[in-house]
Amino acid sequence: MKLTQPQIQNLYAFTRQHYVEHYDLQTELVDHLANDIESVWQTQPDISFEEARDQAFKKFGVFGFMDVLERRQKAMNKRYIMYLWAELKQWFTFPKLISTIALFLIIYMSLSSVLAKSFLIGFYVLICVFVIYKSIQLKKQFKQRKALSNKKWMLEEIIFKQAGASAIVLLTQLPQWYNFSGNIFSYPYIVLGVSIFSTLFCLWMYISFEVIPNKAEQLLNQTYPEFCL
Repeated sequence: MKLTQPQIQNLYAFTRQHYVEHYDLQTELVDHLANDIESVWQTQPDISFEEARDQAFKKFGVFGFMDVLERRQKAMNKRYIMYLWAELKQWFTFPKLISTIALFLIIYMSLSSVLAKSFLIGFYVLICVFVIYKSIQLKKQFKQRKALSNKKWMLEEIIFKQAGASAIVLLTQLPQWYNFSGNIFSYPYIVLGVSIFSTLFCLWMYISFEVIPNKAEQLLNQTYPEFCL
């Protein structure tokens, strides 16, 4: 016996009631539950839909859908990092490599000057302002997209919210720059290390706040064939 459309919608509501908010994971779970319910009906054809559904749900164990949700989050985070890494590698091939070298040299020469400490603090303050502004902007875009589709996709949420998490890390670490001793930048290896880190950090911020959100439609269509905004 096959499930009816109202029963399928009941399963979607059932997953939402059990704290599964993302449509892609809801669809996967509904698929799984539907198959299990049909299997239950083959051996127990007289039980109701609700009873068969509850039997199917018991197979997920004490924590219900939480284990599945955790695995999906890990998988989507891994996919997001893969996208970040793929974009980052492009900045070390021509012609983008020229821009990367130029950015590194600007940072390196600034840190080698007598105003190194002031430059570094100002540099990270500017990044903080950028991060806060872009986080607010991406959050608005995410709300608009969700209102249009009325669905919440896990990868979409990561793309538009993950980058903003770096703002918290940055703001909490910023005061530590004021604790640098006055002669710390007289050591060439420290200047080189901070310059490399700062260059990579700038590229990472640009990719996560600009490049990937601008490619969101393409990435989501690749990941979810059923995605349509």
